[in-house]
Amino acid sequence: MSEKKPYFDERDEVSADDVVIATEAQFDETTTSRTGATALRWVLTLLVCALFAGAAWLLQSLAVAIVGVLAAGVLFSCMHVVLEWERSVVLRFGKFNRVAGPGLIFMIPLVEYSAATVDMRMRSTAFKAEHVLTADLVPVNVDAVLFWTVWDAGKACSEVKNYVRLVYWAAQTTLRDVMGAVNIAQLSTRREQIDREVADILERKTNEWGITVVSVEIRDIEIPDELQESLSAEARAEREYNARVILAEVEKEISEMFVDAARTYGREDAALQLRAMSFVSDSVKEKGGLVVIPSALSEAFEGLEKLTKG
Repeated sequence: MSEKKPYFDERDEVSADDVVIATEAQFDETTTSRTGATALRWVLTLLVCALFAGAAWLLQSLAVAIVGVLAAGVLFSCMHVVLEWERSVVLRFGKFNRVAGPGLIFMIPLVEYSAATVDMRMRSTAFKAEHVLTADLVPVNVDAVLFWTVWDAGKACSEVKNYVRLVYWAAQTTLRDVMGAVNIAQLSTRREQIDREVADILERKTNEWGITVVSVEIRDIEIPDELQESLSAEARAEREYNARVILAEVEKEISEMFVDAARTYGREDAALQLRAMSFVSDSVKEKGGLVVIPSALSEAFEGLEKLTKG
């Protein structure tokens, strides 16, 4: 008879998000090396053992040699090397005692032990939200990057089980909530505002876990192809509307200027005659030629001559 599995047990299946988290953790492990720190522990341990072995050889005492082996073992178990960018969480009788490091640290044998070593450097976590419904019910895919760091190693290890996984899921759900309150037309104009809003919400969530969020940056927003065509048509229509409005405003200004000019010409006969002479001058300026002047225009020139003489 098969045993039933409890409902609240964690599933053993590995999802795509778990693969992403595991890949990032593996990348973090391969960027640094603890070979030198481990070698230093072995060198110090072997040095103590060699000193006791030399003393046992000089004193011809087996007890000294046994004490030397035990002392070397105890030293190796209670001595740890913490790198500059790391902090070691030390427990005493299973209770949180302190955060030690960096450098060479020592712990009380059989009483204290290092439960975890936390990397305090800046981290980047890529996450995405697929098929997110915006405020106007449009499904989009959003790809973003989260920059965060651990500022309290004790809280990060004691408050949550796996803070890397927790930060990933919190970022994904927060991005979905924020995108659900934005219209599709606002995605391009409010991207920086969305980044800040997601970062602020995540900061409030993760601060109590000893984690601080530096920034969130949206890398890409995928919109369905059929919707892209509609948005493009809408943008073209809006540009054409703006162009027509600008053209109408220009024509209105020109007509007002013509009205003002007509009023000026109506008040001053000489102004109209000067304008007629300007038209004639412009017509023969470049190529020259014979200009036939109507009788009315010739009278205008005679009237202008009288005005100048008078």
